[in-house]
Amino acid sequence: MSTVLAIETSCDETAVAIVNNRHVYSSVIASQIPIHQQYGGVVPEVASRQHLEIVNQAIAQAMDESHIEWGQIDGIAATCAPGLVGALLVGLTAAKTLAMVHQKPFLGVHHLEGHIYATYLSESTLDPPFLSLLVSGGHTSLIYVKDCGNYETVGETRDDAAGEAFDKVARLLKLGYPGGPIIDKLAQEGNPQAFALPEGKISLPGGGYHPYDSSFSGLKTAVLRVVQQLEKDGEQVPLADVAASFQETIARSLTKRAIACARDYGLDTIAVGGGVAANSGLRKHLQAAVTQHNLQRVLFPPLKFCTDNAAMIGCAASDHLSRGHTSPLTLGVHSRLPLTQVMQLY
Repeated sequence: MSTVLAIETSCDETAVAIVNNRHVYSSVIASQIPIHQQYGGVVPEVASRQHLEIVNQAIAQAMDESHIEWGQIDGIAATCAPGLVGALLVGLTAAKTLAMVHQKPFLGVHHLEGHIYATYLSESTLDPPFLSLLVSGGHTSLIYVKDCGNYETVGETRDDAAGEAFDKVARLLKLGYPGGPIIDKLAQEGNPQAFALPEGKISLPGGGYHPYDSSFSGLKTAVLRVVQQLEKDGEQVPLADVAASFQETIARSLTKRAIACARDYGLDTIAVGGGVAANSGLRKHLQAAVTQHNLQRVLFPPLKFCTDNAAMIGCAASDHLSRGHTSPLTLGVHSRLPLTQVMQLY
């Protein structure tokens, strides 16, 4: 397999890693969370400028920690879609420059494909076909993984992504940013049955509901109404109970759809990726449901590979490069690009 230096700058982490297949030689992640916390969310222009300041240092650190020489690197990769355009351009430009200077093949990698490959980094026995549940701040999808670069999106959110809902509810409850870890921690102290919150459902034209698609905007509104009613009645908002009930509803909704999808498609393995894969409620629900429905296993990446990182991008790029896939140096960035179009990058 190929050894790849990969750069990830799609949002608010500047990350560089050196990876060969499923072995990580080094992984450097510089998070911008402290910078964006004062704004309550990611500011694209601020994120881009931070990437510019940090990317060279991150590359040098990754090379130093890997004990790998440039002559041992087979290719240079960078996330090119989807993401914040300015942020993506920083990583893509750095990767193209390194590829030209060191005369190495260049690969543009789809960010969501990286999240699929995050589980490969800790699971040597994982191979397609399997179902991938991608849950992050910007994406919530059920992906039928058939092979490297061959994906079918079978379910997705119609509005807010799960991670986005966590951030918005945390802001509503005045808990801070990012919302996912804060709500998860607070939920441990609360009663998940304290408030009956609705699972979003997507109606079908002929009647009934879509079995795999999700909706979380209504859930967010339901939490707002609970808080408003409590305040109107002069009661103190039980933050832990609200957080626990909200997290329970999201975990139950995602689990129900993932299990139904896996069974309908005859897949016995579910691999979870994205920042929300670190959520304890989701992990608990999925692990129990897999056992209950006699599926083989549910797999989660290590916590350090749930959020954005370059190791997962390098793992995907290593597989593509070993199959002879490379990208042209004229490749641009895309704020949006369906995962089903990933082979257009090569």
